[in-house]
Amino acid sequence: MKNTSKTKIGSVAILAVVLLATTLAIAAPKAPKVSTPQNVPPFPGTLVNARFIYVTSYDGDQFSINLIPEDRQAIATVQDAMQKWGKFTLVYEAHQADIVLVVMSRPSEDVLAVYDAHGWPQTQYLWRMTGRNGLQPSEAPLVTNLEKAFEQATAK
Repeated sequence: MKNTSKTKIGSVAILAVVLLATTLAIAAPKAPKVSTPQNVPPFPGTLVNARFIYVTSYDGDQFSINLIPEDRQAIATVQDAMQKWGKFTLVYEAHQADIVLVVMSRPSEDVLAVYDAHGWPQTQYLWRMTGRNGLQPSEAPLVTNLEKAFEQATAK
């Protein structure tokens, strides 16, 4: 009889361990998604026929001595991306542009905003996205989102 009670206790202990492990596996938090798709705002229809684009920073153009290196690099990154994309002709003076892209790169967040060049800098931005590491030289997801928004606006 002693063997039977030991077997019952062992079986109950094994069953308890299995149930506990199953409960923990089910209740464990799920791993976060690697990348969640951002909501890309629509590109302004008034600018879909634009041809010339100027890239600057909120703190000045790429040649300003007051510009921080991160913003200067963000300007260069966006200019390179625009040239590779080929939808616009890059200009180096704001008065020559139809669109002004304004960038800001900070450790906490990057910004890419689109302005109508004919009212800039007094007007409100028409398209804007922010994101951490959004304007890095190796990958610029904010520029990719701008391209997607533009493509969606011209596909209508």
